[in-house]
Parts: sequence; structure tokens; C-alpha cells
Amino acid sequence: MPAERIREHTVPVAAARRRRRRPDQARQLADLLRHQVRTGGFPGGVLPLEGTIGDDYRVSRNTVRQALDLLRTEGLVERQPGVGTVVVSEKYPHGLDRLQGLAETLHEHGDVTNEVRTVGPVPAPAPVARRLGLADHADVLYIERLRRLNGLPLSLDLTYIPLDIGADLLGCDLEHTDVFRLLETLTGQPLGTAEITLEAVNADAHSAAVLQAPRGAAVLMLERLTHLSDGRPVDLEFIRFRGDRITMSGLLHRSL
Repeated sequence: MPAERIREHTVPVAAARRRRRRPDQARQLADLLRHQVRTGGFPGGVLPLEGTIGDDYRVSRNTVRQALDLLRTEGLVERQPGVGTVVVSEKYPHGLDRLQGLAETLHEHGDVTNEVRTVGPVPAPAPVARRLGLADHADVLYIERLRRLNGLPLSLDLTYIPLDIGADLLGCDLEHTDVFRLLETLTGQPLGTAEITLEAVNADAHSAAVLQAPRGAAVLMLERLTHLSDGRPVDLEFIRFRGDRITMSGLLHRSL
């Protein structure tokens, strides 16, 4: 490459490097360390010394401290005298590329239990009726469950099910069985597809109290409309996950 072309590329690159400020570097480092925390990359749950992290990632010790402060604010790590920085909060992976109930998804990580807070027929709000393909004001089965993993609050699930199917759920063990499994048993056919939307929302007073999270804390809201294999919509859910205890992941394929 001619010298002029080399200089043309070198000057912008050098300028870009100079523009990287410490807060930017701290965020980038926190992202990398968070991934390590989430995937069990630190043996025994103890992070390397600050100097070692700085050498590994070629950043200053102040940048390392700022990155660790970010992770401490998230509740992922804490500083323990005589030990160092240790992992104190585990996040559990929830796949988005398979249609599974929570107990099926997290079976490798412990016991999922359900506290049924509300269950019974209610008139369907108009948006619910439309999405479930029902007449306006038709009755649906409404279920509110607090779901725990190994005893810790993980999600608050609000579920609407057409009453011709939902009525039979009233006699089922909703505390120990995923609704998905029950739906397949009662209808005699497998579930087919689901439409999902995932976004961050602020926890309202009720959700925060139930999930034992600070009021106004960000939670992950998963809205999911599930269909039977014949295409009938049978399960509309609004699930609020504690964002500090769950991660969402999936495998995407590019098609043009």
C-alpha cells in the first residue's frame, strides 16, 4: 500500500483511539467481565486481581475499578476482605429458540415452583379476546403465578386461556406442573408456535413487592402468544422476569 494510503488510514485510527474515554472503556470491560460471570468463567467465583485484569484487557487499574463498580451496582459481584472480588449473583439462561415452559427450560439449574396467587374465570379484556380469537367479553381463565427457582423469586406470570380449555385446568396441579404440559395433555395435541415480544419495563408497586425487587427496578417483560399445532391461539402470557436473575439467548439464522 502506498505511504499516502497508509497515512490516510493511520490518522483516523489514532484519533479514534484517543477519543476512547475511561467511562467508555469501563462499560466495555464490564460487558466482557459480565459475560465471564454469566458463563462461569471465573473458577471458584473469584475474579482475578485488578492488576491482572488490567494487564489481560490492556486497560488502566482505574478503568478496572470503574468496571467492577458497575458490576457491583448490578449486584453481580462484591468485594470481600481477604478474598477479593467474588461472584454473588448467578443469572440463569432462558433460551428463546425453543418453545418450552420455565421448568423445562431451567431443569438443569434447580427446582422451579409455582405459587398460584389468582386463578379463575374473568371476562376477557378486548385486546385479550382479539388475540385469542374469541368473541368480545368472552370468559377466559386468568392465572397469576409467582415462579421461584431454588426458592428465589424469578418471574410473575399473568396468563389468559380460552375457557373451553381453561375450565379443565382448574382441577390440575398448577403448582408443580408447567401450563404448557397441561395444555398438551388436555387438548391431545402438541403446541406449535409462539409470537414473542421482549422489552424492559419498570416494576410497578405490585410486581416489585411480589418479586422482592426495588420499586421501579427494570424487569424483563416477555409477552408470548402460544398456538397449538393446528394454529389455534391458546395461551396469552405477560411474564415479568427479574432482570438480575435471568438472561435471554437464542440462535438466529440470517436469510436475505
